[in-house]
Amino acid sequence: MRYCWLVIFVLLMGSVFAQNSSKVRELEKRRKAALAEIETTNQLLAETKKSAQNSLNRLNLLSKQILSRKQVISLLNQEIGEIDKQIVSSRRQISLLEKDLENKRKNYGKSAQSLYKRRSSQDKLLFILSADNFAQSLRRMRYLREYADWQKKQATEIIDKQREITDKQRELEKTRAEKNSLLGVREDENRKLQAEETSQKKEVQQLSKKQKQLQADLKKKKRQADALNRQIEKQIAEEIARAEAAAKAARGKTTASTSTKKGTGTKSSTRDSRDERIADTKGGYAMTKAEKKLSDDFASNKGRLPYPVSGRYMIVSSFGEHQHQELKYVRTNNSGIDIQTSPGTDARAVFKGEVTRVFVVPGYNNSVIVRHGNYLTVYSNLSQVYVKAGDRVDTRQAIGRIFTDTEDGNATILHFQLWKERTKLNPAPWLD
Repeated sequence: MRYCWLVIFVLLMGSVFAQNSSKVRELEKRRKAALAEIETTNQLLAETKKSAQNSLNRLNLLSKQILSRKQVISLLNQEIGEIDKQIVSSRRQISLLEKDLENKRKNYGKSAQSLYKRRSSQDKLLFILSADNFAQSLRRMRYLREYADWQKKQATEIIDKQREITDKQRELEKTRAEKNSLLGVREDENRKLQAEETSQKKEVQQLSKKQKQLQADLKKKKRQADALNRQIEKQIAEEIARAEAAAKAARGKTTASTSTKKGTGTKSSTRDSRDERIADTKGGYAMTKAEKKLSDDFASNKGRLPYPVSGRYMIVSSFGEHQHQELKYVRTNNSGIDIQTSPGTDARAVFKGEVTRVFVVPGYNNSVIVRHGNYLTVYSNLSQVYVKAGDRVDTRQAIGRIFTDTEDGNATILHFQLWKERTKLNPAPWLD
């Protein structure tokens, strides 16, 4: 019975060890993803020349890099914690196996001594022949045979148990080596973090010296962003009005057609459902059947839409209102997300749809609006545009070249927005 519980306990410990190993693999996967993000930021920092104009942009990249580095260190700490659990689990398993081995050795030793005392075949024969009857003789023969089999099994189990302990000890040593390696990696990551934080402090000091200029630039940027939003809102309002006018015209034609046919006694027919326009919400964009399907397809792909850029990229400004982490006098309100990438990169459509407008706003260069049913995506800060209003685009189709600001350290930043009807949405959760 005690042996059964021991086996069950060892199996349970093995299960815990397997779970810990799975956690370590998952943590390692997340750590590698964070390191890849750091590598991307490093490359973008290298491509973005250091100058007075782009210090805020560099500071944003450095801040992103530091956050990623802290995440790597946090994940390393978690990995080391899980490995410590593995080491404890392995030691317990080895201890239990050694106790079990010791018991088996003792039992085998006792049986060996007993066998030595009755080592002659004559003793065995006398043991069988001294039985009271034939049935008892058969039972004694079976007992001797089973006893011999048990001894062989015990010897095999002892060898197997010794091998298992050796394997567990080897596994433990490997786990210890892995922990030591991770401790070294963590120390290296801490050194890099300290260097990055030092660089960040220098950037903050430089920006603090020109606070007034920076605040003036931010106000100018805010005016430009407001102008961009007004253009988008105007375009949305015009499209909603046109769609509603088309819906009313279609309904009017149907009414007139029905009245005429009733006057002549002819059976009335329904209008073509493909031309019927219906809005999801009151005052919203009235969609045709095809547009409604496109809208539903777009919505069902939330979290799986491709990024509007290819190659290396980093979100340097997220959606909504934010207080800058390092510069308390800097507060931004972003209607979309700003994605920094390498010079020469194209913006690409995140989903199939129709280009409804191409326009220019100072500070954002060329902008393109693509309609996907009652959803719209906006691609701003393009130096070249490859499409025109009325064009249909496919997912990942290039729609324009992203502007590279040579006066701002070669910063190449796409401003991307997502709207549903008249409401701005955070694009980040929609992208994969």
